[in-house]
Amino acid sequence: MGWETYELDRAAQRLVLQARGRDPKSLNQSYKMRMAVAYGLERFWGEHLRLKSREETKSIFWKETWDALQTIMGKAGVKIPNDAVNSTNTQQIKTMSEKLWALSVEDQRVAIAVLTQLCDCIVWWTQRYKTGRLTDDFDS
Repeated sequence: MGWETYELDRAAQRLVLQARGRDPKSLNQSYKMRMAVAYGLERFWGEHLRLKSREETKSIFWKETWDALQTIMGKAGVKIPNDAVNSTNTQQIKTMSEKLWALSVEDQRVAIAVLTQLCDCIVWWTQRYKTGRLTDDFDS
């Protein structure tokens, strides 16, 4: 069996372009996403809930990134929970968190590795598509 890329770079580009179309300022979240991966799946997933009531476009970017991870991992045969959760419903949040904590250690490690790479790609595309940046030598 050969190497499968799961089109992480393409997924990242799509996510960045969608976020840029909604609100270019939300692209700054890509750097925060990359840092948040180190804290685990449950914390990464929960960040969209924290932002939901205050900064909707940022919340959407986080949630779409989680949705992309879930789709990518599904192609790899790993089921990542992705329940619809109301940010004010404590029981729904608890249930989803428990599902994430219940993943096998192997599945957690693979998902973290894939999420890390996906976020690295998101950061790369963010650097290319951020509005208002100075033109550099590569643009001429």
